[in-house]
This record gives sequence, structure tokens and C-alpha cells, in this order.
Amino acid sequence: MPESPEVQILAEDLDRALTGRRIQDIDLIEARVWKTRERPAAGIAGCRITGVSRYGKHVDLEIDRGSLVVSFGRAGWARLRAPEPASAAMDPDAPPVVAAISFDDGSALDLTDAGEWLSLGLSWVDEPLQVPAIAKLGPDPMGPAYTREDFARAVDGRRKRLKALLVEQESFSGVGNAYSDEILHTARLSPFTHAAALTDEEKDRLFATVRAVLIDATAARRDTPPAELKAAKVAAMRVHGRAGDLCGVCGSPILDVPGTSQGAQYCPGCQTGGEPLPE
Repeated sequence: MPESPEVQILAEDLDRALTGRRIQDIDLIEARVWKTRERPAAGIAGCRITGVSRYGKHVDLEIDRGSLVVSFGRAGWARLRAPEPASAAMDPDAPPVVAAISFDDGSALDLTDAGEWLSLGLSWVDEPLQVPAIAKLGPDPMGPAYTREDFARAVDGRRKRLKALLVEQESFSGVGNAYSDEILHTARLSPFTHAAALTDEEKDRLFATVRAVLIDATAARRDTPPAELKAAKVAAMRVHGRAGDLCGVCGSPILDVPGTSQGAQYCPGCQTGGEPLPE
């Protein structure tokens, strides 16, 4: 699942490549990606891209007739395609293209979805907040305006496990399954701890860690091409996806978090006092 560091880098890359370009056409290979039925997709032909920005895990292609919002969902992504002969070979292992936006210079933006069920969506709106998933987003921990008060509103008094809370988009915009594991490992906190049970010192540690993990991940991969971001993200994980490996901090075997449908991992030595979480 794309998360805020990778989506931020993609947005910056698209902003550099597409701002000023005029949309020539859009091909909805999978018609279900188009979410605004009252506005036919063909209407964006001729629009000029005026900028690209990020909202949580969504990218806003700002156009001179509003916003074209790309919501990546669980397995969506985007790749720029340079002008090339129609006969150019395609990577047979690449995820399927579900929509393609072509531009006046012959380049195109291919939107892909590698999931078993379609999760990527396209919405043409007057402003991004008209997309329900964006309207409900909470403060962005990577944003320069994010404060300790924003964090406190999301955490204080919440009888919710930290793992579930961190992926709640209304509380921590842009954080997903992988980075929530990394945040909790770095903060030395159990995924099963309820937010309401945190001490003041643990809250301070978690607040600092949420920002540091996301900001550091973005900085570390800022020069990585978008097509390589997923692999770079996987390679950088310390606990997520590492079940069975030894923790690089304490040497304990990394375990799966019990009962997590999407797969999550933790280190008992660093996070739960050496004891495995109960099944």
C-alpha cells in the first residue's frame, strides 16, 4: 500500500514533469476507476496541469478546471511514460494499467493497480475536499504545521490499540500498515497498547517518532525514481515484512502481530518486554 513518504516523492516528481502540460486524452481501461459520474472523463481533454500536490495517500493533479484526484487505495500506483514508438516492449511483470492520461508532448501517465480487487480511483472535482476520503483526513504528521496538540487530539483518552490508531486516516493522515509497524518499533511500544494507557513520556516518544520515521523515509528516498520506490521501501523496513528475521537492534526474532488481516510485525525484545503478544 502506498503511504505518505512514497506518495510525497511521487507528487514531487509529477509536479516537475507535468506542470504546464496539457491533457490530450484519458483512456479508462477499467471504467470503474472513474468516481465522478456527473462529470464524464472526456471533459478533462484540453485541461492544463497547473501543479501536483499530496493529501495523505492521494495525489491531486491540479488542473485549470478544478482537480483530478488520484486515490491509490491498497495497490494503486502511477508511472510516467515518455514519448515512445507504439511498438516499444512493455514489462510483462508490470502491474496492469487501469487508466492512462496522455499529454500534448506525447508522454503519458499510466495508473496501475496490482491488487486482486480494484482499489485505485479517479475523481474530477472543483476542490480536493469534495473527495470523501480526503474530507475525512486528519492532520498530516509530515506537514510543517503538525503540532503536539494535533497529536494529543488523536491519542489522548483513546481506548484503541496503537496499531489500529496509527492507520486510522482521521487521526494520522498518510500512515499505513508498514510505517505504523516501523513507528511502533522505533518508539519501543507494543502494537496492542491502548492509547489511553500511554504515559506522558511514551506520548512524547511516540509523537517524535511518528514525524521522524515518515520525514526520514521521505528524505532517504527523495532521489529514488517512482518506479523503484516500492522496492526501496521494502528494503528499508526494519520489522515490517521481516517475520522470522532477527531484529537489528536487540537480536530477538521478529514475529507477526496476532490477528492482523493485512500482516503486521513487531519485535518482542524491543516492544513487549521479551514476551510474545497473546494470540
